[in-house]
Amino acid sequence: MNLHEFQAKRRFGEFGIPVPVGEVAYTPEEAYQIAQKLGGVTVVKAQVFTGGRGKAGGVKVAKTPDDARQHAQAILGMDIKGHTVHKVLVDPGANIKGELYLAVTNDRAARRPLIMASAEGGMDIEEVNRTMPEKILRVHVDPLLGLRSYQIVEIASGINLPRELWKQFTKILQGLYQCYKDSDATLCEINPLAIVEENGEQKLKALDGKMSLDDNGLYRHQDLAAQRDTSADPAEEIQAREADLSYVKLDGQIGCMVNGAGLAMATMDLTAHFGQQYGVGPANFLDVAGGADAAKVATALRIILSDPDVKVILINIFGGITRCDEVAKGILAALAEVPTELPMIIRLAGTNQDEGLRILEEASLPNVTGARTLNEAAQLAVETVRGVL
Repeated sequence: MNLHEFQAKRRFGEFGIPVPVGEVAYTPEEAYQIAQKLGGVTVVKAQVFTGGRGKAGGVKVAKTPDDARQHAQAILGMDIKGHTVHKVLVDPGANIKGELYLAVTNDRAARRPLIMASAEGGMDIEEVNRTMPEKILRVHVDPLLGLRSYQIVEIASGINLPRELWKQFTKILQGLYQCYKDSDATLCEINPLAIVEENGEQKLKALDGKMSLDDNGLYRHQDLAAQRDTSADPAEEIQAREADLSYVKLDGQIGCMVNGAGLAMATMDLTAHFGQQYGVGPANFLDVAGGADAAKVATALRIILSDPDVKVILINIFGGITRCDEVAKGILAALAEVPTELPMIIRLAGTNQDEGLRILEEASLPNVTGARTLNEAAQLAVETVRGVL
């Protein structure tokens, strides 16, 4: 789950990280009122889950409240990399003297939190990593020991931070790491962490923020889970989330329903492999998980059938915890509610597979073809799509 910039910065503020005191506007008039209340120069920023907002025209400086209204008028409804802007953040302007990058994220290979810092803040960090990897300082944190003071010193000196700002930096980095840890986050990013001048004094302030949360830990953070913005999510993904299914929409033609993430990935890989030369591939990732009952399988099939791009349905079930007879009942239940003439390739193997196959055979479904192996099922699905297109 991702948080918008304004949500991330509010969360950062709870951990003592200095952030601007901006507000969110959904209309140009609200942007005008916020800018008027803040006074002085303001910044109007599109709130979408993508980078490159500034280059796309989604970040504008407003000298007056009227400017803020005009910028909001132009930004609201804008399409930025496929994301429609529904709201803007109006922040007070800042007298920026320098920009840094600071983040805490997961390093799965090292199995430890990773702190990344750079003096090249304000830029696309992926571009910095590609063209100037030496500009990014990386420090791993032992989760049992936590962030140590010598590591903070190493990072501050490594990005050539002025010594008079080290005390502020220490508080910010400690707060960012604590926020990462206490939120079950996979990413807490400040870009830029700006050196700003206020009343003749230089200070550090998080002018932008990004947070990604581990969905598996959201049950511990109902306040954060309630902030999920589903306006940009496909309807199928929302429905799957409510049914506790793992679903990701893709751009292929084979609707896949599989139990187990590893088996789902293998199924997608094989359909992509056999269909590559024909432009055929998986239309989704959908994992009904172990122990899926008939109701969950029926919901999964309804989600697949709601996708107009799907031309063939491939069901690949290995019955370990999941019982094949329950899967078969779920398929029939879904087809009773949402009849379809789409070809279906079904492979059932494992617990109660004979009972599951018997249930499907007795239903005498004219559009169903059985397969004994995953290779056979994937090839059949690809060939069937080629026959349909």
